[in-house]
Amino acid sequence: MKALVLGANGQDGPYLIEALRARGLEAIGFSRSGPWSRLDVADREAVSALVASTRPDWIFQLAARSTTRHEALHENHASISTGCLNVLEAVRTHAPAARVFIAGSAVQFRNVGQPVDESTPFEASSAYAVARIQSVYAARYFRSLGVKAYVGYLFHHESPRRGAGHLSMMIALAARRIAAGSGETLEIGDPSVVKEWTFAGDTMEAAVTLASQDEVFEAVIGTGEGHSVEEWLEACFSRVNLVWRDHVRIKSGFRAEYPRLVSRPERLRSLGWGPRVAFGELASMMMTA
Repeated sequence: MKALVLGANGQDGPYLIEALRARGLEAIGFSRSGPWSRLDVADREAVSALVASTRPDWIFQLAARSTTRHEALHENHASISTGCLNVLEAVRTHAPAARVFIAGSAVQFRNVGQPVDESTPFEASSAYAVARIQSVYAARYFRSLGVKAYVGYLFHHESPRRGAGHLSMMIALAARRIAAGSGETLEIGDPSVVKEWTFAGDTMEAAVTLASQDEVFEAVIGTGEGHSVEEWLEACFSRVNLVWRDHVRIKSGFRAEYPRLVSRPERLRSLGWGPRVAFGELASMMMTA
């Protein structure tokens, strides 16, 4: 069996490919950049030709720009909204038996600080959320046409493959440098913000689990366990025997995008999935990467 992973150059792609290959599938990664086969999911003819020539059994659409900034409006619309439509139509036309997984996001839901699940209403709080919401309705429409279109709403997840610009890795790297004598002070926003810190490898295992079902087509993907940024600071700095408050400065006037964003993953758990990597173990992995 063959699986295509679109948007393979992000954090999640390599973990997803590993999960698929562990199940005996031939998994092929595609991206606009990196060491993968080239594909722009916004190119309708290219996507159609790919699906027609490969006739895959699975397609995982991960392609997106990982930012909620308005400046990425058109880029996210192209990769998420248009890309999703292109993939779904190509499958309907050329590989109607294929299973299609569409990556959704925690930030497309209305967030009032309570646990979020599949019944929580959407909210167009950013250009990124708009694109994600559009892709979900596209998946639902194509499902009515017979396409096996799955949506996994990914909550915050991390790994040693995170880029240095992401807060989690920024903190881990700074703690290592300071322990080595850099003498720097790390400046961050609000340390009280609570979110999930799921291992990306576990998140991708959950995506495959969801797309393996015959009756469940949408699920939030997260642990349901919230940890604050302060807890992450403590986890990283304590591993090099430092007190984070001695080396961190809080940005004046900083306003977080949200105070708390945590899932209620009962549906996912009912499918037999559970995380393997705990919060503290994830910090150790990223500190020693």
